[in-house]
Amino acid sequence: MSVETKNVTISIEKAKISKIDQVDFDNLKFGSVYTDHMLVCDYRNGAWQAPKIMPYQSIALDPSAKVFHYGQAIFEGMKAYKDDKGDIFLFRPLENQKRLNISAKRLAIPELPEDIFMEGLTTLLQLDSDFIPTQEGSSLYIRPFMFASGNGFHASPADEYKFIIACAPSGSYFSGKVKVLIEQTYSRSANGGVGFAKAGGNYAGQFYPTQLAIEKGYNQVIWTDDTEHEFIEEAGAMNIFVRINDTLITGPTSDRILDGITRKSILEIAKDHNIPTEVRKITVTEVVNAAKDGSLKEMFGAGTAAVISPIAAFGYKGTDYDLPELENSYATKLKKLITDIQYNKSEDKYGWRYKVNI
Repeated sequence: MSVETKNVTISIEKAKISKIDQVDFDNLKFGSVYTDHMLVCDYRNGAWQAPKIMPYQSIALDPSAKVFHYGQAIFEGMKAYKDDKGDIFLFRPLENQKRLNISAKRLAIPELPEDIFMEGLTTLLQLDSDFIPTQEGSSLYIRPFMFASGNGFHASPADEYKFIIACAPSGSYFSGKVKVLIEQTYSRSANGGVGFAKAGGNYAGQFYPTQLAIEKGYNQVIWTDDTEHEFIEEAGAMNIFVRINDTLITGPTSDRILDGITRKSILEIAKDHNIPTEVRKITVTEVVNAAKDGSLKEMFGAGTAAVISPIAAFGYKGTDYDLPELENSYATKLKKLITDIQYNKSEDKYGWRYKVNI
C-alpha cells in the first residue's frame, strides 16, 4: 500500500507479525528494542527517491560502500512523547531536520528535503504509535541517520546515499550521580573540523578517552579545547552548563561545539524564569577556583537523550571536587519545565510542541 501526504507519496509494507508483545514497557533500557517498522529513502541518479516504510530489518551493503572507508555518516536524536490522553508529540522537530542538513552539507552528503523528513517521520509514528511508552520518564527514541551507500575505493564523496529513521521505546538514558573527568590530553574536535556536525566519527573518537576515564572511576569526560585544554566545551556527548553563584553559564557554539536543541531551549526558558545566563567561554581555572571557594553550585550536561544530567563531582589533575547537593537546583527546575512541555503537561508558549495526528 502507499499513502499520499501533503507533498510525498510513501509506500508502506506492514510487518506481518508485530513485536510489541515482546516489549517490557516497565523495564525499558535505552535504545535496545525496536519498533515494527522503519523508514528508508535512497539517493541515486542525483535525486532523493520516494521514501518507503518497511518492516524493521537488516540492510545489505557492498564491502566497498564508502561509509565503511571514508566515514560519510551523520545522525540525529529525537523523541516522541505520549500524554495521558494518548496524543503524540514531538519537540522542535524542524530544528533536528535543519541540523541534519547542516551536518550533511559539512560531510558532502546531499541535503534531505524537509517534506521527506517530516512527512516520513509522522507517517512512521502513526504506524508504530503503540510503541510510544506512557510510563513516567519514558519515550520513543527516534534515530534519523544518513550514510554513503555508494560503492568505490576512490577517496571522494559517494554517488548514492541512504536515509533511514529507526525508533526504539526507551527508558531514562542516565540514572544516578555522574562523576566526570576534565580531559587534558585528548580532544573531541578542532577548529575548522566537524565538531558542530552530528557525524558518527565525532563519537567514535570519544570512546577511547572515555574508556580511559571509566577505568579511573569516572562516568564521562568533560571535553576541553584542542590547543591549551583550558576552555570547557562539552560533557561527553552533551552540551555543558555551569552554575557559579546564581548565574548559569554555557560556552558559545562554534566549529567544535554542537548547537544543541536542548541547550538553546534551556537558555530561553532560563531567561523567562529570571535565571541569569551567560553565553561565554568558561576556563577550567575558573571552574576549579569556583569549586574551591564554594561558588560553584551546579554543573550539568544537556541533550536529547538525558534532557539534563546533573554532575555530582569532577576530577582535574588528580583531585576530585564534589558539587553540593541543592534542594532547589536549576537542573531539576529546568528539566521539569522542559519535560512538562514535551509531555503536554503545561502550556507551550514557545510553539515547540509538535502534535502528530493519528
